[in-house]
Amino acid sequence: MDSNKYLVFAFNGETNCFVHALLNAEEFYEEGFDVKLVIEGSATKQVKLMSDLENEFANLYKRVKEKDLIDCVCRVCAKKMNSLDSARKQNLKICDSLSGHVSMAKYIKDGYEIITF
Repeated sequence: MDSNKYLVFAFNGETNCFVHALLNAEEFYEEGFDVKLVIEGSATKQVKLMSDLENEFANLYKRVKEKDLIDCVCRVCAKKMNSLDSARKQNLKICDSLSGHVSMAKYIKDGYEIITF
């Protein structure tokens, strides 16, 4: 696929994996690519953890949010990971078009190449 549109799907809830998703999304943005970040699976717990200003990666998370790179957070997974309220308080878009989860097909139809973490 010859595209300049990338969707970074963060699934893994382990902090280092999530940080790499944030770093790559930010780099793609800085390089001029059309990039979006979707937070799914156990990664949704990071929405709450990264919003804590004491978190060592809070500034990175804040920059990604300020650049409006987070396209949506999975409703079902955020609820399971106890971070749905935090996502809502942060005014993050909540998605649930695929049986409560985020649809990858929607992004592929829009021309995005998917990268998962």
